[in-house]
Amino acid sequence: MISKMFGTVVVGVGIAGLARIRDLMNPMPSSPSEHLKLIGFVSRRSFGNINDAKQISLEDALKNKDIHAAFISTENKSHEETIRMFLEAGKHVLVEYPMALSAKAAHELWEMAEQKGKVLHVEHIELLTEEYKQLKKEVVGKDLVKGTLHFTGSVLDENKSGFPAFSGIARLTWLIDLFGDLTVTSATREKQKDKNYSRMTVHFQTANKKPLTWIEERGPGMRREKKINFCFTSGCLENFPEAPRSSVGLFMQDQNLFAKKLLGQVSKEELAAEKWRILRCLDLAEVIQQHCEEPEKIYS
Repeated sequence: MISKMFGTVVVGVGIAGLARIRDLMNPMPSSPSEHLKLIGFVSRRSFGNINDAKQISLEDALKNKDIHAAFISTENKSHEETIRMFLEAGKHVLVEYPMALSAKAAHELWEMAEQKGKVLHVEHIELLTEEYKQLKKEVVGKDLVKGTLHFTGSVLDENKSGFPAFSGIARLTWLIDLFGDLTVTSATREKQKDKNYSRMTVHFQTANKKPLTWIEERGPGMRREKKINFCFTSGCLENFPEAPRSSVGLFMQDQNLFAKKLLGQVSKEELAAEKWRILRCLDLAEVIQQHCEEPEKIYS
């Protein structure tokens, strides 16, 4: 018999929200996820039921004493407000990245969660992919000389998803997780409104003053793809190492991690390191945005 159960609600029914509903209804056997019970979901659109999950109002979700945790899968721009509402209502929160579209808001929400003694968990499934785990194994212990991470993808609606440094924070998370703390040396952005094209270029320095470049490029019909070129004293890595397929889905892995936190099974050290990484990436995203939005310097 499973002792402690946490009632959950999924807020927002896009691709991520539907994956969350599926995983909550079919937890991995004998995993921490078995302690989560889906009570319902909230959406602005009217669904009635999805499989056996029933639609409830936001108000009910906030008031319901049987709901202990919210999974927030709304569009990026409403993350902040939704997290705030559920924390204020005394619920634990899992939110898809980025947790907010400003560093200030992120720090405030984290503080609020701590004051209320609630778990605030930010999904970063990019760290859970087999591709990334293999890459990290390759990089560990090597001395970086210079490196580039170049992401391409289709067009995003920035009014909903936020500035590219925030919507693309998964790439920033990789760089910080691989190479430690970074400093922004410069950041620019090229936009072609008529073509719906955007290219953000960010230059960083590692703690050892080594250069790293992040390019986030989006346009119509661009394939979702990441290219790497990391040069070390021992040689360059230009392709992702071969990676096996994982038997456990990424959202399920993330859900298990959240459940472990609810059950108090994650160490203080791990929680502190994760908090530092998440807030540091959001701080950097904001610095990048400020650099890109500075009025063009005009040299005479």
